[in-house]
Amino acid sequence: MNSRLLVALATPLLLLLALVGLLQRQGVERLQALPSLLIGSGLLVASAEGYRRRRHRLLRALRDPSELPPP
Repeated sequence: MNSRLLVALATPLLLLLALVGLLQRQGVERLQALPSLLIGSGLLVASAEGYRRRRHRLLRALRDPSELPPP
């Protein structure tokens, strides 16, 4: 399986797990759920930024055909 696909599937699950952990714990124990929440959020932001960057490169290549890779 493609690693991008695995990260795309794992990110929402990690965030869901972190939220469930936050809801089920009380007091200082809630801090244990923060690392997974931060990592999941970071993966989500990085994925969105990569998607935005790929779209921008594709749009630039469509506007300037000389930037397209050879067939």
